[in-house]
Amino acid sequence: MGIFERYLSVWVALAMAGGVIAGLQLPGVFEWVAGLEYARVNLLIAILIWLMIYPMMIQIDFGAVKEVGKRPAGIVLTLVINWLIKPFTMALLGWAFFHGIFADWVDPQTATEYIAGMILLGVAPCTAMVFVWSQLTKGNAAYTLVQVSVNDLIMIFAFAPIAAFLLGVTDIQVPWETLLLSVVLYVVLPLLAGIITRRALGPERVGRVVSAVKPWSITGLLLTVVILFALQAPSIVRQPLDMLLIAIPLMIQTYGIFALAYFLAWKMKLRHDIASPACMIGTSNFFELAVAVAISLFGLQSGAALATVVGVLVEVPVMLSLVAFANRTRHWFTD
Repeated sequence: MGIFERYLSVWVALAMAGGVIAGLQLPGVFEWVAGLEYARVNLLIAILIWLMIYPMMIQIDFGAVKEVGKRPAGIVLTLVINWLIKPFTMALLGWAFFHGIFADWVDPQTATEYIAGMILLGVAPCTAMVFVWSQLTKGNAAYTLVQVSVNDLIMIFAFAPIAAFLLGVTDIQVPWETLLLSVVLYVVLPLLAGIITRRALGPERVGRVVSAVKPWSITGLLLTVVILFALQAPSIVRQPLDMLLIAIPLMIQTYGIFALAYFLAWKMKLRHDIASPACMIGTSNFFELAVAVAISLFGLQSGAALATVVGVLVEVPVMLSLVAFANRTRHWFTD
């Protein structure tokens, strides 16, 4: 591994600290960055995520995509975790912590809003960043693409009903622009770019190009972390205790869901390059969608919106720790 990959956790920690400092020192710059959005999707962050995803898309062999249907177990695992387990365990944890363990520290109305934000994160499984986690764990690129695509298709139909049930709100309006734009930006466009690049280069030259652009992929991840933490720097400084209280159950949920999915993948005897992305999809979140719905339902300054933002900040360092764990335990699985 190169120096970027070998010390990635260190660079991410520095990016987090640098983002907070930059956000406090240069608020005007990051207010301008925050304004670069359409349908609640920040376009600068979208470009950086695209940069992260592109190297993996070049590696997709579409001949291999046709073979995915012969190995459906990884897709089944992803869908069971995402839609039958994760939303409900997130709601249970939120209720246990904010109406139980933390009840004396947070007023009931705010606690309810924090739980709502957690639920919205739980009902919005990841789309974009899964490609990054899959690449870092040497996941099967073709299989990951199918996993994400099937998951996105189900999300179109399942997100609103499950969120409405768990929130007790019947009139949830799905921000279709956010959902569809994110799929186009994070799946369709980089996929098309990968197809064009692969056909132009030929399979024998793809490896050299991927090696050349991989450092840019890691750079995109670090710049994304800087921007995310800079945009939320005032909240981090103003409400550190509340953000910590929200982060605790979110981290328990993340590690717990991953542990369950990883164990099931091991019991199912999945190959590691299929098992790892399957677990990552169920563990991480589609934060743009969760933030957009939280704001539309509860308001920009609501506890629900804050909870979804904490989910964004927690996700990258936590997921990197899971990437490291998955790489260290590759020998548990067949190849």
